[in-house]
Amino acid sequence: MYAIKRELKLNHKERTLMARHSGYARFCYNYALSLYQGVKEFQGASSKKVAAIERVFTNHVKKLPEYQWTTTLSSRVYKTTFRHFGEALSRCFKGLGKFPRFKRKKDGDSFTVDTADWNHAILLKPQKSIKIPTLGTFRLKEAIPFPCMAQTFTVSRTADKWYVSFAIKAQKIPPLFHPVVETVGIDLGVSTFATLSDGNYYESPRPLTKAKTKLSKTQWRNRNKQLGQRKLGLKASNNAQKHYRRIAKIHGKTANQRRDFLQKTTTEISKKYAHIRIEDLNVSGMIANHKLAAAISDCGFFEFRRELEYKSAMYGTTVELVDRWYPSSKTCSNCGNIQSMPLKERVFYCQNCSAIINRDLNAAINLAHYSFSGKASSV
Repeated sequence: MYAIKRELKLNHKERTLMARHSGYARFCYNYALSLYQGVKEFQGASSKKVAAIERVFTNHVKKLPEYQWTTTLSSRVYKTTFRHFGEALSRCFKGLGKFPRFKRKKDGDSFTVDTADWNHAILLKPQKSIKIPTLGTFRLKEAIPFPCMAQTFTVSRTADKWYVSFAIKAQKIPPLFHPVVETVGIDLGVSTFATLSDGNYYESPRPLTKAKTKLSKTQWRNRNKQLGQRKLGLKASNNAQKHYRRIAKIHGKTANQRRDFLQKTTTEISKKYAHIRIEDLNVSGMIANHKLAAAISDCGFFEFRRELEYKSAMYGTTVELVDRWYPSSKTCSNCGNIQSMPLKERVFYCQNCSAIINRDLNAAINLAHYSFSGKASSV
C-alpha cells in the first residue's frame, strides 16, 4: 500500500469550500479535546469516552441553533476527525506520542473524508479530475497515473495550494536487476551533498540558502506592518495578511524544491545500485553546532536516509547503516592508516603511504569496504 498526492486546481468557490471543511475539522477536534479534558476524571477506556463525545456532538451539539452551519458540511469530516482524535489518544497512552493539543488556524488546514461504506471503494480513472466522497468532483493539475481504487482522501493546504492524497492497496514490483551490483558507499556532506564510492556525486540545490535573500527583503519591506499580537488583542492588518501569504509561498517553494531533489536523487540511486551503505549520522547532534545547523537542515540528511530505507522494498535494494563512530573520514582508503582530519581540510593526504584523494570520496570508499563484524546493523 502506498499513497498518491496531487495538487487540486480550484476556483474561488471551491477554495472556500475546502477552507470551510478544514475549519469544521479543526472545530470538531478542539471540541472533542476540550470535552475529553472535562470528563477525563471518570473511569473508563479512552475509546468509550471518545465514542460518548461523538454521540453528544451528533445528538445535541449539531442540533443547536448556533451550530446549524455544521449541517451544511460533509458529515464524514467530523466522523474521521473523532477517529483521528481517538488514534492520537491511543498513541499517547502507548508512549508513541504526546497528549493531543488544540489545533490552531495558523498551523495549517487539512481534513479527511472517506466512503460511508467500508466495503465500497471509489474507482479513480487516469484523468485530470478526481471525485472526492461527499464533496464532489474537482480538477487536478496532474493526472492520476493509472486506474485505482481508494476509500480515504485527505485534503491539505500548503501556502496557497491545495492537495489531495489517497492510499491505494497495491505493491510496486521491484526490478529484476540493477545496473551496478557492487557495494557502493555514500558519504553525505555540506559542500557536496552526496559523494559515491564510484566517483559520482550529487550537489544539493540548497533552496533555503537561496531563499534567505528574498525572505529578508520581503520581511524588511513589511517591517512597519501591523502584524498583530493576540495577547494585546491586536488584529493583523489586511496588508499584513498579504505579507504572511507571501512568506508562506516562499517557504512552500523552498520545501518543494528540497523534497523534489531528495525524491529524485534517492530514486535514481535506488534504481541504479543494488547494495548501498550509508553512515548512521547523528543529525540531531550535528544540528547542535550553530555554525553548521542551517546548512545541515537545508540539506535534509535524515530525510535522505529515510527515503533510501523505505524505497529499498520498492526497488529491491539492500541498505546498510554503518556505525556512526566508524572513522570513515580519518581512515586512508589505500593503506588503512588513521590520522587526524580537521573539517576545513577537503583533501586527504595520507601521512603513511602519501596517497592524495578527495576527502568525501575517501570516506565513501571506506564505507563501501566496511566490514560488518558485529559493528553495524543492516536495515
